[in-house]
Amino acid sequence: MNAVDNIPVQNDNFIKILIADDSKTERAHLRQVLLSGGYEVITADSGQAALELMDAETPDLVLLDIIMENGDGYQTCRKLKRNPMTKDIPVVMVTSKSNEVDRKWAMKLGASDYITKPYNDDELLLRLSAL
Repeated sequence: MNAVDNIPVQNDNFIKILIADDSKTERAHLRQVLLSGGYEVITADSGQAALELMDAETPDLVLLDIIMENGDGYQTCRKLKRNPMTKDIPVVMVTSKSNEVDRKWAMKLGASDYITKPYNDDELLLRLSAL
């Protein structure tokens, strides 16, 4: 499986969002929702792949699943927030983990928002536009 599933839309007017999720179905769905909202989208299938991709392309926002092999969302968020080059990029956790402890831990690591699956597509776009 390739770490990157798609070619980014080439338009400098869009805000670039990186989706990191190990579910190909979820990546495809989120990509479609974000493209319909006018965003440029790049994807990765793990936290490690997201970090590697960010060496070549710097997104304006990162959406992270928590439960992933090869670098979970917590580890990835921690690394992004400790890196001077990426510490100011907003990170939003998009996950099936609805436990309040997980939400608090994500926020402590520096996440800007925490959205649980299943989510409403319109609400997701609204929350992202507020960041």
